[in-house]
Amino acid sequence: MQRTTSQDMLSTREALLQALLLRGMDGDAAAYREFLTALGTHLRSYLRRRLAQRPSEVEDLLQEVLLAVHNARHTYRADQPLTAWVQAIARYKLADHFRAYARREALQQPLEDDDELFAAEDHEPGQAGRDLARLLQLLPERQRLPIVHVKLEGMSVEETAQLTGLSASAVKVGIHRGLKALASIIRGKRSDEDR
Repeated sequence: MQRTTSQDMLSTREALLQALLLRGMDGDAAAYREFLTALGTHLRSYLRRRLAQRPSEVEDLLQEVLLAVHNARHTYRADQPLTAWVQAIARYKLADHFRAYARREALQQPLEDDDELFAAEDHEPGQAGRDLARLLQLLPERQRLPIVHVKLEGMSVEETAQLTGLSASAVKVGIHRGLKALASIIRGKRSDEDR
C-alpha cells in the first residue's frame, strides 16, 4: 500500500479544480458552481493567513478574488497550472487591498501640530514615486494597470495580459495611450480623447 504525500494531495486537488473549471467553461453550470465553491474554501484559508491582523476583511476580499477569477476565466489556458493562475489573481487583489488600506489609514492620520507644517522642507527621492502614483490614479484602469505592471514592475506584456484579463494588444495600446495621457496631464493639457 502506497502512502499519499501532501504533494500528491495537492496535485489531485489541482487536477479536480482544473477539471471543474474546464467543464464550467464548456457550459456545465453545476461544475462551475462547484469549482467556485471549492476554490473559495482554498482561497479563504490563503487570505486568512495573510490578513491575520484583519480577519473581518477576509470575506469581502474573498468575494473580490472570486469575481476577478470569474471575470478573467477566459484567460486561463488548460496547459498552465491552475494554482499559478489563481495565485497571480489573488496576489494582485491582495496587493490592491493593502494599498487601499494604507490610503485609508493615511487619510485618517490628523496633522498633530499645524505650526510645524511649514517649518522644514524634506526633498526625499520618494516624493517622485508618490507623485507618479498620484498621476497614475488619474488614468483609467485599462491604461494604469498596463503601465504599472509592464513599465514599473517589469512584467512582460503577456504576463500583464493574463493578470488583467486584457489582450496583449490591449495592454500595448493601454501603455501607449496612458503614457500619452500622463504627458498631457503633466503639461496641463489633458483632453477627453486621452482617457
